[in-house]
Amino acid sequence: MFPRSLPTPWAGDTGTAGSGGAVLTGQVAAATIGYHDGQQYAAESERLRKARLRVEKAIKEKKIFTVHGPYPVIRRLLRARGWVERKLPLNHKQLKQQPADLRQQQPDGGASGGGDEQGEAVLNPPGGAQPSLGTAEPLQHPWCTAHDKENEGEREDEDDNEDKEQCSEDSEDIHDLMSFLVQDQVPNFLWTIRLSSVDRELLARIEVVNRYPRLAALCTKEGLCQSLQNLSWFEQVDFNTFFPRCYRLGFKDEKEAFIDDFCLTAARSLLKLALQKVGDRPVGTEQPSKPDEVPGPCSALYPELLEEALEVCEQHLGVLGHQDIDRSTPSPCRTCIDWDRFLPEYYRVAHEGARLELDTEQRERCQELLQRLEEKLPQLGIEGSLNVWIVKPSAKSRGRGIVCATRLEEVLELAQSCVGTPAGVCEWVVQKYVERPLTIFNTKFDIRQWFVVTDWKPLTVWFYRDCYLRFCSRPFSLCHLEPARHLCNVSIQKRYKTWQPDPRVPPDKIWSNKQFQAHLAWLGRANAWQRVMVPSMKAAILNALRCARDQVGSRKGSFELFGADFLIGEDLQPWLLEINSCPTMSPSSAVTRQLCANVQRDTLRLVLDRKDNPTCSIGAFELLYKEVGWGWGQPPPRHPEPPTALVSPCRQPCPRV
Repeated sequence: MFPRSLPTPWAGDTGTAGSGGAVLTGQVAAATIGYHDGQQYAAESERLRKARLRVEKAIKEKKIFTVHGPYPVIRRLLRARGWVERKLPLNHKQLKQQPADLRQQQPDGGASGGGDEQGEAVLNPPGGAQPSLGTAEPLQHPWCTAHDKENEGEREDEDDNEDKEQCSEDSEDIHDLMSFLVQDQVPNFLWTIRLSSVDRELLARIEVVNRYPRLAALCTKEGLCQSLQNLSWFEQVDFNTFFPRCYRLGFKDEKEAFIDDFCLTAARSLLKLALQKVGDRPVGTEQPSKPDEVPGPCSALYPELLEEALEVCEQHLGVLGHQDIDRSTPSPCRTCIDWDRFLPEYYRVAHEGARLELDTEQRERCQELLQRLEEKLPQLGIEGSLNVWIVKPSAKSRGRGIVCATRLEEVLELAQSCVGTPAGVCEWVVQKYVERPLTIFNTKFDIRQWFVVTDWKPLTVWFYRDCYLRFCSRPFSLCHLEPARHLCNVSIQKRYKTWQPDPRVPPDKIWSNKQFQAHLAWLGRANAWQRVMVPSMKAAILNALRCARDQVGSRKGSFELFGADFLIGEDLQPWLLEINSCPTMSPSSAVTRQLCANVQRDTLRLVLDRKDNPTCSIGAFELLYKEVGWGWGQPPPRHPEPPTALVSPCRQPCPRV
């Protein structure tokens, strides 16, 4: 603003000879300043008028929103729809209910959540300070500003009116002004990175929220492991057909089951190693100093080693064959051999290149037993011969704390950290590592697949047709178990930006599913994506949701976008690794920049636009499942099984190892 009073020398100078010009100049300057001052005032008044009109319309149409976290795309798309943001203050991250003595009467048509029509909510910084209209910075978290700049100009691939930024010429100031004007309004829509940022009383009054409470049964490694163990109560499906077997090391019975499983897997692995011999020389499996060449130790193995492995596998087959008749049949791990002697010898063969002699009869017995085991054990094909397991912190994400192990004592040492933890809490899970994954250019990858749950009762799930692949930074090798070769998480692989596994792998180590389908066509498997992988991923997601939903906090009006991670086996079958709540929307590549923007756009279409227009476009979403008859005394329908012709015989439901 220009000053409204003029300096004294100009206004009060009566002048001497020749001073008339100075007086005239002063008058002209004063008039000019007054003109510009009035022009600025008029512009400010017009800006305030427009802001009030937009705010009044947004309140009437229940279009007040709050975004908490790095979601510039959500913010931009909502503004383009005419929504007004109630921003969070820089110095306080929790959205709170206004104290009762400060509440004001809400205008007619104002938003309210949960059916409660009284009470207001404000952003309540410490000391009761309110957001200042004249603040120099936007009233949002610093990281939002950084991501807004990073994603500036980001656009989706469809030419819809909703994608054109209606407020593209608006400065951030007008949004700050509108935010100030709606500070007493309850948001109608909340997109948050965490529910703890919102006061509980206020949360109950917000109509639409992008998060569900209590997701541990689905979105922690321990919770998913436990939930899937109960799958047989909901579906006639064995979770071993899509989820690598997993154990919670903090529970005694599961720890003992893991030890049994490790020993049985070692016995089967020894049979495979015996068949891998070329002439009299075994295949090298240790971390060699020279590529593909492992010298074996001179000391001989004890002669009964292979016979003991054959005996264990025979007994295990007997247990599997009679499991439904006699469930008290003891595990062969408890009865037949001395594992304290067997395992060190197995390690010598598997990891140190020790020579393993066998005759023709033993070779035939190994082949016959492995064929029979394949019919009973759906995970035999992913085991390989080195007995690799992956140990994970039960409640961490982004690959933190994950290690691969090949020796029982290594895993049990980590299990000791569970001692002293609260009852019912486990710090570590151990899961069978997929030793035979499908690789691209000899590089391991996994798939991030999105889906949305819009209701738990009745269960309503939407599957996103687009997804992306994440590559490792080094060629796949079981001789080297470092993260660069085995953990596909972007947060892990960004540590190895300068490493390139193969020149055909993109530098940002990301592919779209369309690029993957083109690669499958090049391999001569063009139909595998639509006929095998997608149906199997859909079934795995639905099975996980069905057995976890009773433990999830269901809330009408909420929805959540999830990210499921899958690994593809050599037989092109997907294996569910984990399910992530609040998956990252921060782009790490050109592919994810486009796809993350698209899935956010389509999610808003699904949860907002579809309410007013059930026939509107929902982009790449498709209805995966909607439960019929829930709450009417009728059992929910069972999800149809994938076509039997597309399922390998070794993947049929069968007892757990």
